[in-house]
Amino acid sequence: MHEHAPILASLPLGTLPETRYPDPRVELLDKRFTYVQRNAAIERIASGFRWAEGPVYFRDLRCLIWSDIPNNRMMRWLEEDGRVSVFRTPSNYANGNTRDREGRLITCEHDARRVTRTEYDGTVTVLADSYQGKPLNAPNDVVVASDGAVWFTDPGYGIDGPYEGHAAPAELGRNVYRLDPQTGAVRVVADDFVRPNGLCFSPDERRLYIVDSGITHGGPAHIRVFDVAREKLENGRIFADDFAPGLTDGIRTDSDGNVWASMGWGDPGEDGVRCYTPGGDLIGKIHLPEPCANLCFGGRKRDRLFMCASTSVYALYLNAEGAQRP
Repeated sequence: MHEHAPILASLPLGTLPETRYPDPRVELLDKRFTYVQRNAAIERIASGFRWAEGPVYFRDLRCLIWSDIPNNRMMRWLEEDGRVSVFRTPSNYANGNTRDREGRLITCEHDARRVTRTEYDGTVTVLADSYQGKPLNAPNDVVVASDGAVWFTDPGYGIDGPYEGHAAPAELGRNVYRLDPQTGAVRVVADDFVRPNGLCFSPDERRLYIVDSGITHGGPAHIRVFDVAREKLENGRIFADDFAPGLTDGIRTDSDGNVWASMGWGDPGEDGVRCYTPGGDLIGKIHLPEPCANLCFGGRKRDRLFMCASTSVYALYLNAEGAQRP
């Protein structure tokens, strides 16, 4: 078992204590895990949050934006000098974030139970807040396809209680949705998840990976993958199911099609990120001192992995690039 890191309160910003190259917290399980820079280490770039989630990187602004859900705010980190500031408060207990093909911020809001778009002038446009006349539960994570379609999950964690939103009954199933970019129509593309959570496309967008974190409610802890057939999902099957008793939450793909999955809530020695090949083989792990909720690729070359892990945000340069996104 990987040795757990020191008490969090004693961790400074920057590289973690007792760091040496190559970083022993990056574990190679298979020779195909060639994505580690041997002279790069895990860095703690920001801390002091209650639950960090939904990171998205803006290359044009050289900044990372993420959600601090229980504090009802979104945060911003500037790569140029490491400054951290509040990007938006209140945020309606925002969770997942991404960018559309025009570079605009797309956000899932727990408390308002909606998916929004932040326009260039800062105004907020509601993209979806209901389905067939009923309010969405609490949208969680979101991706935008190259055709502009917005795909999002709606597990309802934000209406489980007041900590990440507010208590309310679910009026809809815990579904995965697609929003048509031309008509704005919302339709269900998957309705058989216990708690659909993080999602991401393969680099060619022929496959969509979706997490089911239903273990929190007596269900599974796995990633499923679907073939994307224009506006539908087909041939759903299990991609990885080795997370219990913990679970994965957020996922991203790199340009080689590998799936990078957050990890936590089980054995502390497994907290961090896992890397799976397109065929579902686990080939490497990044061990963090806190459970990891979500992640994204960023930096000028898209080769820096940003990881939202509970109270902190961590980063690691890799010999890998994120799948092409704005």
